[in-house]
Amino acid sequence: MAETSGTARPAETDAPLGKRLRDRRRQLGLTLKDVADGAGLSVGFISQIERGLNAPSLSSLAAIAGVLRTHVTEFLAPPRPDAPFTLHGERRSFAIEKHALRYERVSASFPGSVLNSVIIHKPPGHRSEWISHEGEELFYVLEGAITVETEDKSTILEAGSSIHFKSTQRHSSWNHGTATAVILHVCTSDIFGDHSKRPQAAEIEE
Repeated sequence: MAETSGTARPAETDAPLGKRLRDRRRQLGLTLKDVADGAGLSVGFISQIERGLNAPSLSSLAAIAGVLRTHVTEFLAPPRPDAPFTLHGERRSFAIEKHALRYERVSASFPGSVLNSVIIHKPPGHRSEWISHEGEELFYVLEGAITVETEDKSTILEAGSSIHFKSTQRHSSWNHGTATAVILHVCTSDIFGDHSKRPQAAEIEE
């Protein structure tokens, strides 16, 4: 079992994630709808995040950070790889705020790399937010079962099954079972902020 490192959060601040996102949005003069439309999420979901009633998934947080013209690591400090391989039982798990999902980073980072991967631990009944964004992604179920919804199609995946699709399709997933589902998730979105250029001071002050 992976070592648990608790909630991932930058060490320089203890402010709740929702407040930091709201402050950044207001600094840029953006509305909730601006952020929701740019991130491929709903206005209601963005509002819930800012009020501390919900927490985004890793993919959603990366998308929101992009709309806010900043770096995902301004809001999250997940474990960084120190080798091109990971060992079972030695990966540190992390979560975003008090989000029910837990992650283990699998992918490394090197010049030119485009794939990012995590193992997701999804508790029974958990349903992810609907989202659409650039890129592509793949889910491979290691344990349990999930339902993946892409626009108007639902696909039930049990252990050993997978799905690969364009992320521009509006999509969501939920654990319809009674046990925690363990899923290998591979995507081209920069969910760790390894490849994004940090904004310059002039961009931040706009």
